[in-house]
Amino acid sequence: MRSPESTSWHPASWHGKPAQQQPAYGDPAALEQVVAELSRLPPIVVSWEIEALRERLAAAQRGQAFLLQGGDCAETFHDCESDSIAKKLKILLQMSLVLLHGLKKPVIRVGRMAGQYAKPRSADTETREGMTLPSFRGDLVNRPEFTPEARQADPQLLLRGYERAALTLNFVRALVDGGFADLHHPEYWDLGFVKHAPLKDAYQRIVQSIGDALDFFEGISGRRVHEATLVDFYASHEGLHLLYEQAQTRFIPRQNRWYNLSTHMPWIGMRTAKLDGAHVEYFRGISNPIGIKIGSAMDAAWLQGLIATLNPQNQPGRVTLIHRFGVKDIDSALPKMIEAVRQSGQTVLWVCDPMHGNTETSTAGFKTRRFENILKEVDLAFRIHAELGSRLGGVHIELTGDDVTECTGGARGLTDADLQRAYRSTVDPRLNHEQALELAMLIAERSQNRRLAHV
Repeated sequence: MRSPESTSWHPASWHGKPAQQQPAYGDPAALEQVVAELSRLPPIVVSWEIEALRERLAAAQRGQAFLLQGGDCAETFHDCESDSIAKKLKILLQMSLVLLHGLKKPVIRVGRMAGQYAKPRSADTETREGMTLPSFRGDLVNRPEFTPEARQADPQLLLRGYERAALTLNFVRALVDGGFADLHHPEYWDLGFVKHAPLKDAYQRIVQSIGDALDFFEGISGRRVHEATLVDFYASHEGLHLLYEQAQTRFIPRQNRWYNLSTHMPWIGMRTAKLDGAHVEYFRGISNPIGIKIGSAMDAAWLQGLIATLNPQNQPGRVTLIHRFGVKDIDSALPKMIEAVRQSGQTVLWVCDPMHGNTETSTAGFKTRRFENILKEVDLAFRIHAELGSRLGGVHIELTGDDVTECTGGARGLTDADLQRAYRSTVDPRLNHEQALELAMLIAERSQNRRLAHV
């Protein structure tokens, strides 16, 4: 990465560029005061954690690891409580255990959590019964209730978001450090409402297999597999609200680099990825590994411009491309993107987001996604990458550890009629605990079958 001496970049240089998806605040002085306060508060993550993640993502680029990135579409302040956080960590651990068993390679666990409080919107305003108000942009910005007071952008929510992100990651770290994620005891991650015998029995066989393997190794070596008792866990969120991201951006003299210390791995969404835009200007100067969402609207020149701007030195582990085409478009769109990157000579980590391109509306008006389309897009992604000499190195999933009914299909065969039973998302539909674990098991099973087919 470039040092600050070799560039005009600084954490506020984005102010000179057009900034999209930024809320309008009514009191600039109050906003400035909050940003200044955020700038003085301790960082949520530290630079050596960020560098460790970058090295692991570089390994995934080489095919030596696999990225599992998952969590809520948009976190809420209300869900910052121990049970909700523990459930999210459980499902990510369970999925990673299944993927580890099926893919036969380390799994990098990155949560869409501890900061995913802001969401882009397709329109700045929303109209109901003749009243037009600002759109709800997530708990970091305003409140969901449809009243003039609630929809005002409130600078104090930036502080609340910082506090809840810190509390969330602190609790995750305490759980991990306390042995919650010990691979010797995956039976501690109880299956909760996953009662279906085939799914539960298959999971228990995986648990038993890994336990037996650890016992065998420790038996013949006479020592405990210490590295298997600890699980690294990283946080990520969309770097959408630029003042919030700027406030937690620090220069680390030991590294001679700037880092966004609000999260390990921020990403740029499709709506804010314009080459001449403020978000790209901000992201080009931070040393974190970064994700870039890419969809059908992005052409080869745009993608090549982004990776050249954001990773001019072609640093391993720096850029993760998260493609989100949808099952209808992936066959035609993904090969063009793979070829564009190949022509650029850049090394990237390819990740499939099978959620965002497969959103539809049910007959009752619920935003939903079909499990069959999510699985099919992942299958197609693996196939297309393999056919073109590329490699799919991860998945990016919107999920929850709760028993919600937001996506149809899966082992229980949820239908549109089931959605009203437990639809809780305020933004996009998520896979529930059972659907998420089933997806991981199917990915692992198909990967094993592909490997056996080539033996």
